[in-house]
Amino acid sequence: MSDVLVIGAGIVGAACARALAARGAQVTLVDRGSPGTATSAHGEGNILVSDKGPGPELDLARYASTLWPDVVAQLADELGPRFPSLEYDRKGGLVVATTEAGAEPLRAFAASQRDSGVDARPVSLAETLELEPHLSPELAAAVHYPEDAQVQPVVATEALLASARLRGVTVRAGCEVIGPLGAGNRLGGLRTSDGVLHADAVVVAAGPWSGVVAERFGAPVPVRPRRGMVLVTTRMPHRVHHKVYDGDYFDATQSVDAALQASAVVESTAAGTVLIGSSREQVGFDRRLRVEVLRAIAERALRLFPFLAEASVMRSYLGFRPYVPDHLPVIGSDARLPGLWFATGHEGAGIGLAPATGELLAELLTGGTPLLDPRPFRPGRPGLATDAGPTEAAPDDAQVAS
Repeated sequence: MSDVLVIGAGIVGAACARALAARGAQVTLVDRGSPGTATSAHGEGNILVSDKGPGPELDLARYASTLWPDVVAQLADELGPRFPSLEYDRKGGLVVATTEAGAEPLRAFAASQRDSGVDARPVSLAETLELEPHLSPELAAAVHYPEDAQVQPVVATEALLASARLRGVTVRAGCEVIGPLGAGNRLGGLRTSDGVLHADAVVVAAGPWSGVVAERFGAPVPVRPRRGMVLVTTRMPHRVHHKVYDGDYFDATQSVDAALQASAVVESTAAGTVLIGSSREQVGFDRRLRVEVLRAIAERALRLFPFLAEASVMRSYLGFRPYVPDHLPVIGSDARLPGLWFATGHEGAGIGLAPATGELLAELLTGGTPLLDPRPFRPGRPGLATDAGPTEAAPDDAQVAS
């Protein structure tokens, strides 16, 4: 018998399992597909404070930012030099306004973040071009965020999974959750495609598929898929040194509109490719390519870096982010069904927020004292009660993974 069953072997589920095991829990991690191959494998690896306004999510992001260096060091020590590098890089972010109309809102947003402790530095055009020499000089304002970082998301997920295994966590791939297993008036485990699994607690960390899983427990949460697309160039000499994006990115992340939201987000990888995003749209689990979305992304990116007009795109990819109407992760116990817990709803911030989510969830579940106030993230908060409609079922090829 496991003390805890975690549903979803993406980076959030892996971080939760690892943190729980570190506190002595017996943990089994289950995933319908292959661990780490769904949403966690289709992101950019961002660890950001620059895109979050004052409030609980920014508090969680700042907490996560302090954890990542130690997590990277711990993983390197545990897994040894033969394990691939996580490519953790605190390279900083640069947010720009391309119009005068967008300049003052950007400056005001940065000022509000500084009041919350974020290192948000307004920079002149000359300073901006020193940071990014290939950036278009047609800018109205810019803010430098030295705390922003990046990690290789696939390697980071695999490393957390490997570390969890070293701590005694059992990972069961190809194990689909069918429904709950009752134990009196509380949850006592899972019925799965691999049989019955008993546990004292079940954590739903299934990313954009969490709404589907929650409905199987009779405890729906309004977590829905929000699709995003990214272009990837061929390798080139490094000409983009920070994560650079326009001020519309924050508006896109906070939008409740199901229609397409596009903004310019450009950054290099350690391999020499350039990632060009981003888009957000609610189209269910539709995996079909939309050329018009890629065109909108490319056009916006060219306003920032004109040299990209000569770049060769070698591929594009898409992923589904776990969208929640009030734009806050769902972390904590569900009062409707004792024994049921959630760690989901991070949308595009799951990579960066994973370590903090794992620590917060583990402290709550094991009776500890969290370093961060968990109440804004609780499953029963009012912001979730406004959208209790049925969750669209995932297609057959969708994996239940975070």
